[in-house]
Parts: sequence; C-alpha cells; structure tokens
Amino acid sequence: MRKKIVAGNWKMNLTLTQGEQLINDILQAGLKLEEGQEVVIATPFPYLAKAKSLLKNYPGFFVAAQNCYSEKSGAYTGEVSAEMLQSVGVDYVILGHSERREYFAESNAMLAKKVDQALANGIKPIFCCGEPLEIRQAETQNAYVAKQLEESLYHLTAEQLKNVVIAYEPIWAIGTGLTASAAQAQDMHAFIRSRIAEKYGREAALHLTVLYGGSAKPGNAAELFASPDVDGGLIGGASLVAADFVEIVRKLA
Repeated sequence: MRKKIVAGNWKMNLTLTQGEQLINDILQAGLKLEEGQEVVIATPFPYLAKAKSLLKNYPGFFVAAQNCYSEKSGAYTGEVSAEMLQSVGVDYVILGHSERREYFAESNAMLAKKVDQALANGIKPIFCCGEPLEIRQAETQNAYVAKQLEESLYHLTAEQLKNVVIAYEPIWAIGTGLTASAAQAQDMHAFIRSRIAEKYGREAALHLTVLYGGSAKPGNAAELFASPDVDGGLIGGASLVAADFVEIVRKLA
C-alpha cells in the first residue's frame, strides 16, 4: 500500500502565534491516522523549529519547509540551505511549487540541484509539477509534465527515488475559478506513475506517492482521494483553517 500524505502549505501567511494556534487546533481534533498515512505541516522558515517541537509527540505528523536553496553553503544572503533545515529536524521540503517557478523563475535544472541537496541531507523532497492553462488548452500537458520529471528527477537512482514524493499541480485550476475533475486528476497521476514505471520499473511506480495540489477542499477531497492513483493532497488555502484541514485529512480513509 502506498503511503498517503496530506501536506498543509501555509505559504506566506500567519504570525508565529497564529501558526502555533493552528497547529494546536489540528492536533486537538483527535485525528486517527491509519497505517501508512502521514500529515505533513509545511510552515514558513521562522516557524519550523516551533512546529517540530509541537508535533514531536504525535506519531504520523511531520514538518516540511516550503523551499531550500540549490547550493550547499556560501555567500547567498537570504537563502536557506538543506543542511540548515536538517539541523532543525525538518522531514520534508516542498520544491518546484508553481509559485516558485512563476515568481522566482526556478528552472528544472535548478530544481534538480535542490532535490539533490535535500536528499543529501536526509530530507524528503515533495517535488511539484504541473501545467498552466495555455498548455492544458493546447492538450500538451503530458509532454509538459514529462519534461519536468525528466529534467529534475531522472538523474536519481531508484534508491533515491524512494524518498521523493511528487505533487501534481494543475496550475490552471488554482485560484482561477476553474476546477480539475477527479477524472482529470486521475489521468495525470496515472500518467506520472507510468513515466516513473518506464524509467524505474513497475515496483518503484507502485510505491511512489503522488499528491494532488489543485485546490483540494473538504467538498471534493473524498472524490479526489478515491481515485486509484491519487495518494493525498498538497493543500493550500484550506490548510489555514483547522476545521477544513482536519476534514480533508479524514477524507483519506
């Protein structure tokens, strides 16, 4: 059975006090995680140590950073290295989020280096991929996503890939009023898994965790997660409301 993960991505929201309250509200909901399920809380950099402390006595709960830099160390003022993240006990790091690609011009080649840095420091990358509206309208989304996978992940060994999570973001369905159907999500997740199978074999593809990152909410989470190749969600806005986030996690069952 593939591991199922719901990652709460706060982006640049909430003060430390508000963030601590959000985590406490989630923990106090009494979530019962099934075997193989994880909840990953992705906070801004300043809150990582606090989040790690709050979650330390809760099995199945982990902490993620929302980014790291592509170099090990050096004169890169304002950046945060994977080694720094490892030193405060970070478990996962989100890489290649659509906003990082768009606003900060992160290339597939740069993301390959970030993946390497994360893995070298024992941190599991949550690697984001996905197509914008014009690519979906042109019906070339498969080739677009395949290129992202090939240029950022295909240099990894099969052993390294075991520690990578993939998150599919249909960028055209995030904050646009458009909605990706469960069938569209399933189609792309199945395609991603097929590409991994071609490169690394069927066994690697079966054990790969592929998350959906297209505005999952309590109202559509159950249908999305019921799809055979959708293993959970990379949750954005809904992760800022404890009740909504908890309800989404419960839909994993």
